[in-house]
Amino acid sequence: MSQLRRFVQVDVFTDQPLKGNPLAVVVDAAGLDEAQMAAFARWTNLSETTFLLPPTDPAADYRVRIFTPGGELPFAGHPTLGSAHAFLASGGDVRKPGQLVQQCAIGLVTIQREGNRLAFAAPPLQRSGPVSDPALRAQALAALRLAPEALLDLVWVDNGPGWMAARLPEAATVLALQPDFVAMKGLKLGVVGAYPAGSAAHVEVRAFVPDLGVPEDPVTGSLNAGLALWLIDSGQAPARYIASQGAALQRAGRVHVHREQGHTWIGGDVVTLVQGQVLL
Repeated sequence: MSQLRRFVQVDVFTDQPLKGNPLAVVVDAAGLDEAQMAAFARWTNLSETTFLLPPTDPAADYRVRIFTPGGELPFAGHPTLGSAHAFLASGGDVRKPGQLVQQCAIGLVTIQREGNRLAFAAPPLQRSGPVSDPALRAQALAALRLAPEALLDLVWVDNGPGWMAARLPEAATVLALQPDFVAMKGLKLGVVGAYPAGSAAHVEVRAFVPDLGVPEDPVTGSLNAGLALWLIDSGQAPARYIASQGAALQRAGRVHVHREQGHTWIGGDVVTLVQGQVLL
């Protein structure tokens, strides 16, 4: 039988309402089955909808399931920060002050509080290194409508969702892309390009995921987490930088990255826009 459950909608990776990536969160999701979760995610039609549940791992503060309109994800970044924000705002208890531990399909993810900002520890890459398959490289070039010489790197930065990343010569080239989403079928493709020295942001990022019902994601934590590990390790980014994402969609997302004591933290602000109840 349906019941009223606490519900919030938040904007992630921004401190300005309507400028980040929206997330729907069902706070009291215990008792919902997978079909109900998937149906509600299709109904919200947001890039992700999350469902907060009691943890089954004693080390976790809460458990989350993450759905796109096209299906469930094992991990995603903006749902992690948005879900943590919703958990805290709803009065959730944490085991360690200033820190949360989220349980999701890839395991445990640590989240720290940095003033009003939350940051999650980038999970290790499940697949890394250059994309060597000629067919995949050709598909990525066709999907981005690029000549081979325009592509500086094509690498795996997969921390669960299956991200592949293309590095372009500059941020302006990234912003000018007009992808072919038909040619992109089957890919989860991130693109990154550097801003000139002295700019407010170090890089511009775009994320394309047409198979999940979201041709372009406004601001993407999982992709930025994978990119951060690769960019910092390869010397293409400093240990602390800001990534801009969403400008092509009239958003102004900001992802705050820093490496400290062996962890790479992916941070962002979260703003609550809607709160109430949903009948599920």
